[in-house]
Amino acid sequence: MDFLRPAAWREALEAKAAHPDATPIAGGTDVMVEINFDHRRPDVLLDLTRIPELTTWSQDGDVLRIGAGLPYTRLIEELGDRVPGLAIASRTVGSPQIRNRGTLGGNLGSASPAGDGHPPLLASDAQIEVESVRGTRLIPVAEFFTGVKRNALAADELIAAVHIAPATGPQQFSKVGTRNAMVIAVCTFAIALHPEQQRVGTGLGSAAPTPRRALEAEEFLSAELDWAGLRPLEDSVARRFGELVAQASSPIDDVRGTADYRRHALAVMARRTLSWAWQEHCSGRQECA
Repeated sequence: MDFLRPAAWREALEAKAAHPDATPIAGGTDVMVEINFDHRRPDVLLDLTRIPELTTWSQDGDVLRIGAGLPYTRLIEELGDRVPGLAIASRTVGSPQIRNRGTLGGNLGSASPAGDGHPPLLASDAQIEVESVRGTRLIPVAEFFTGVKRNALAADELIAAVHIAPATGPQQFSKVGTRNAMVIAVCTFAIALHPEQQRVGTGLGSAAPTPRRALEAEEFLSAELDWAGLRPLEDSVARRFGELVAQASSPIDDVRGTADYRRHALAVMARRTLSWAWQEHCSGRQECA
C-alpha cells in the first residue's frame, strides 16, 4: 500500500489526478476501521491531515464555508450557534475521541446512508464544494449521494468544503440507536424551519439507499404552518407530517431494525422535532402561548 502525504492543497489535487484510485483519509474514523477489519485494501492512501486550509471555516455574506477537514468538535464549539441542526447531529457522532478526529468531509466521502451529518445538510440545502486540477464545482447535497456508499465525485476530485447558510430559524435533529453514540443509527431525522421563506427543510438518514429529503412532507407543512399568526401546532398537522415523512423512506430489514420499525420511528421523530422547532420559533410570543 502506497501512502501519500501532501502538505498543500494543490499537491493533494495533483496526487489525486495521478492516482485516481487513491483513497483520501482525513480523520480515519471510517477508513482505518475498514482497513483494520480487512473490508478494504486500497492500493494508495492519500492523507489530507497536513493541509491547513481544510481545517478552517469562513463566512461570506449569508453563506458559511466549512472546510472538509474541520473536526466535529470544532464544528460544535465554533459553529453551533450558526448551524444548530448540524451541531446537534455532530454531538451524536461517536465518542469525544472520534469527534476530535472525525470530519464532515470524511462523512460525505463515505456517503453512508447512516451518516449523521447528512440529514441536517439536506434540511439546510447545503452545497458540496469539490475540486480537481481541472477546477472547482458546487454539487447540491441532494444530488451528491448516488447510491449506497457512492457519491457524485469524479475519480480525480476531492471534497474541499461544505457551503451552508446560517440558520434563520430553529433546527432539530433526532437519532434512534441502541445507544446515544458510538453506534450506527437505526434511523435519523433532521428538520429546519426557514421562516423568511415560509419553508420547511427535512433530511432522512438510514432509511433508504441514500440520505434523502421528504419533499411531500416539506410542501405540506410549509403550507400548513401559520407563519404570520404563529398559531399553536395542531395535532392533526403533526401527525400528517409524520406520516408523510415515513412514506418518503424506503428502509430495509437488517440487524439494527426492521423496515416497519424504521418507518414508525421516523414518524415519531418527525412529530417530536417539529414540535420542538415550532415551540422554539414561537418562544416568548403570545400567539403561541
